[in-house]
Amino acid sequence: MELLIQNAKLVDEAAEVWADLLVKDGKIAAVGKELDCAGEVVDAAGLTLMPAFVDLHCHFRDPGFTQKEDIETGCRAAAKGGYTAVNLMANTNPVCSDMETVRYIRRKAETMGLVDVHQCVSVTKNFDGRTVEHLKELDDKVKLISEDGKGVMSNHVMAQAMKIAKEKGLTILSHAEDMEISPYDYRLAENIATAQHIHLAKYLGARLHMCHVSTKEAMNEVICAKIGKAPVTCEVAPHHLWFTDSDYRVNPPIRTKEDRDFLIWAIENGYVDAIATDHAPHTAEDKKNGAPGMVGLETAFGVCYTILVKERRLPLTLLSRLMSAGPAKILGVQKGWLLPGYDADFALVDENREWIVDAAQFASKGKNSPFDGVRLQGKVVRTIKAGQTTWQE
Repeated sequence: MELLIQNAKLVDEAAEVWADLLVKDGKIAAVGKELDCAGEVVDAAGLTLMPAFVDLHCHFRDPGFTQKEDIETGCRAAAKGGYTAVNLMANTNPVCSDMETVRYIRRKAETMGLVDVHQCVSVTKNFDGRTVEHLKELDDKVKLISEDGKGVMSNHVMAQAMKIAKEKGLTILSHAEDMEISPYDYRLAENIATAQHIHLAKYLGARLHMCHVSTKEAMNEVICAKIGKAPVTCEVAPHHLWFTDSDYRVNPPIRTKEDRDFLIWAIENGYVDAIATDHAPHTAEDKKNGAPGMVGLETAFGVCYTILVKERRLPLTLLSRLMSAGPAKILGVQKGWLLPGYDADFALVDENREWIVDAAQFASKGKNSPFDGVRLQGKVVRTIKAGQTTWQE
């Protein structure tokens, strides 16, 4: 199967070029001019072709909470947002602590064929805060482990998990929150847990990824670790780049303007590895009762393009790195670049399109978005995975 995309502006981490791109058998075959194609030809004049996006931090709520989201609706939301690969957190029911649950999720996602779904396994078995021996039983396809939403309270337990992770080549995703402190000081809870986990990772040589960094102090810890060559990466969430001092219920909370501006400074100066949505769908009733989180897959590009490219004048190549090449590298997949041999996964976007978010039209079951009614610039109009269209406006 062949596909030729003509007349688009091609943007990845390395460059912006006007060229054509040829796909053969699900891979990028060539980039250039006057390319021959035996299959479909797409005229993308006026549009920008980017590597499809990769999200390191999603909740599809399956198994156990499918009234909020399931694999099918989560994948459809991802495709609509320009994503072809996502990594799911382990806070399901049952908790994803074994290969049986991982295989269940893989089978459902593979049947859909819209998105490559990677599944985290919990750092401690069933989030019990103690047991880590189950990590030794994971197959080679499991790349990431996380105690998302819980946090590992014991430094001894985290150290044991890091030792196993290092042996198996796993990366630990840290939801940095000291659960004893968070009831009375969310900020201190993130800052202390960030410092602890970074120091452990540096000492033990384990790969550590800091999730949804939201405070200036926590980001400073990450920056110091990077300068010191520690094996630490980090992500920020779109809502922490947009909102300040908001009462919208999310964990970690929306922070101050000073925090937001420092996160953007860290992005501009190359200290942030990925933008991750922390896509967290809830029913209207759950949200009414105070459940933390928001959906983000279908708004992420528009939010980030508006705040970073349009308003802050940062290059689109940088946004491509944050949404594609950076997270792909952490996940260990061959995506994120418009180069021959890479997966033919693309987001075709209209940089000039202004649109108003309408949560009622989301593919996700979750409509819990503080961006509902917000005007954004930059919109995904088509998503392609392995040369096949998975969503089109």
